[in-house]
Amino acid sequence: MQTKHFVICAVAALLAVGCCKPAGVIKTPVPTRPAGQQDVIGLTAEPIETVHIGVVGLGMRGSEAVNRLAQIPGAEIVALCDLLPDRVEQSQAILAGRGKPAAEGAYSGAQESWRGLCEQENVDLVYICTDWLNHYPIAMYAMDCGKHVAIEVPAALDMDEIWGLIDKSEQTRRHCMMLENCIYDFFEMTTLEMSQRGLFGEIIHAEGAYCHNLDPYWDEYWNNWRLDYNQKHRGDVYPTHGIGPICQVLDIHRGDRMTTLVSMDTKSFNGAKIATNHAGKEVTEFANGDETSTLIRTEKGKTMLIEHDVMTPRPYSRMYQVVGTDGYASKYPIGEYCLRVDKPADKVDARHISDEKVYRDEEMEALQAGYRNVILTPEFEELAKSVGGHGGMDFIMDYRLVYCLHHGLPLDMDVYDLAEWCCVAPLSRVSLEHGSMPVEVPDFTRGAWNRVQGFSYALAEE
Repeated sequence: MQTKHFVICAVAALLAVGCCKPAGVIKTPVPTRPAGQQDVIGLTAEPIETVHIGVVGLGMRGSEAVNRLAQIPGAEIVALCDLLPDRVEQSQAILAGRGKPAAEGAYSGAQESWRGLCEQENVDLVYICTDWLNHYPIAMYAMDCGKHVAIEVPAALDMDEIWGLIDKSEQTRRHCMMLENCIYDFFEMTTLEMSQRGLFGEIIHAEGAYCHNLDPYWDEYWNNWRLDYNQKHRGDVYPTHGIGPICQVLDIHRGDRMTTLVSMDTKSFNGAKIATNHAGKEVTEFANGDETSTLIRTEKGKTMLIEHDVMTPRPYSRMYQVVGTDGYASKYPIGEYCLRVDKPADKVDARHISDEKVYRDEEMEALQAGYRNVILTPEFEELAKSVGGHGGMDFIMDYRLVYCLHHGLPLDMDVYDLAEWCCVAPLSRVSLEHGSMPVEVPDFTRGAWNRVQGFSYALAEE
């Protein structure tokens, strides 16, 4: 979905420079913060003894979330909602299997059954796992009802939705967090710790991606919603798994911020063919390119590369590569670290093109052991792996969310993270639709991006 603001700005930019000259950067408007509204940097809310959770959307992701949340101390699922009543019953069975009391399950059978769940008095947190198109209205209504919200990825699809969630969180002082699980992968968490301890020097470039052949999964999406969305929308429509972890490493809105992006894509070679197979009739138009690449520059002169590809048999990859002045980390296609080796001038061998130490396999594991993430104790890592959810990172995400709400602490991801990670979708589309012109990335904090210096996890005092 494209907002009128971007079209107006793009046309103005083109007219200002003439059709035969570089058009510069497409400006992205920043709405004025309403009077009396304050930012939510470091937002805290009253501690919650037992976090009562209502889960909306009980398909693939939602039912798995029910199973994980049922195993977190201090959390209780008190309400379940899905358009299909049998899914509510299946999740009730999950709770029963975990020895948990049944949740209120009357919220099903109608398109807006979720309203009743949001209005349920004892719900503290609304956990949203629906299709993408329903994330925004549910989250907005839940915050109006005084609930904290956690929204599956991507939480917002266009700039109007992004600004709407920001303003609603600021107005209600309720947490609005996107459920980006990939920041809790063990490699990413360890590499973040290494970066913060200076092992790689200053981080100057990072790469992230979502490359995942979805051929086996298209039929699993209710009412074909995901393939339909790709057919109608150009740009990197699913950027958050790739960009989330690297934004943490680069301290985005915690000392630096994204300023400009530019995107390029291939034509749709496979998309229309896949849509034709699913529709049972010929589909000739498919907006999403098979491969989309986006370059982003930050205020401090650092860069990011983000890729999206769900249409080719390319092996699964979130890329996750971190480049520093003195070191390098890579998870895909092979896990490795490279560190600069300083040698006296008389020891340099000119026959060797490079001179760095490469850590892989056992050496890599030994190096990682010395940089254990502060929240990733051996016991907690083992617990996360035993519960599961993409190898354990989903459980860590849920556990941290409940932990921070229980102790009244700032969450690991705030509404500005949500905005920055989601904005790649609509802004990449603007760039593509105007010949890969650079597009301005707005300051979603409206001036507070430099107040906090460096990402950190909030921890309760023992």
